Amino acid sequence: MLTGDVVGRPGRKAFQLYTPKLRQEKGIDVVIVNGENSAGGKGFSRKSLDELYHAGADIVTSGNHVWDKKDVLEFIDQEPFLIRPANYPEGTPGKGWCVYPFKAKNIGVINLSGRAFMPALDCPFQKVEDILHEIRRECDIIFLDFHAETTSEKMAMGWYLDGRVNGVVGTHTHIQTADARILPQGTAYITDLGMTGPWNSVLGVKTDIILRKFTTAMPCRFDLEESGPQVYSAVIVDIDDATNRTTGIERIFITEE
Repeated sequence: MLTGDVVGRPGRKAFQLYTPKLRQEKGIDVVIVNGENSAGGKGFSRKSLDELYHAGADIVTSGNHVWDKKDVLEFIDQEPFLIRPANYPEGTPGKGWCVYPFKAKNIGVINLSGRAFMPALDCPFQKVEDILHEIRRECDIIFLDFHAETTSEKMAMGWYLDGRVNGVVGTHTHIQTADARILPQGTAYITDLGMTGPWNSVLGVKTDIILRKFTTAMPCRFDLEESGPQVYSAVIVDIDDATNRTTGIERIFITEE
């Protein structure tokens, strides 16, 4: 299962509540979650990362907010299954992909950042070629979390990797898209997983703040919505154990009343 951007304490609570239930009900083996907004809405803390692990996360991906809490630099190099976008320059702390052993399988997980309306990083298309060349022989199953702004860039990456990886999922926009599908050559794809966090908000932030921002064009401090119902967004990707081929993708979208 791949779970969308966990936003702040409300998102961590929703992740803690629903992940164990889904693992049991759906027979989920491995959980990959984007946690770059897990600490106060931006970045990682030791506490937020540990809570994700304790709730059932196996691999944690990130994006452009990975560095927003400076204490991430104290532990990112020691975490084997916490990854940041691989197309940061050489020498950047952390790593952009990992190999997670599960039973007799090696699961490769890659994290990349888009470039359209995002920080200027190395080309994600060229970078994924380099990574695949390095890990293809080592891994039985490969997933990509593509943390990008535009639907076109994410969809292009899906088609670019169709048949070469098991799944390409988009993150970053916090709105789950309705286009989950298996592409013609067998890659599971969704443009954006969506958000795990406060449902009555604007991407996790209090609605009155965002309305004031849009109606006045004045600077505002973005405070998270801490109350109210939560939303949990994810996809479950099925892999055939004998062939390692992708056989299905199911959207998960849970909203509390």
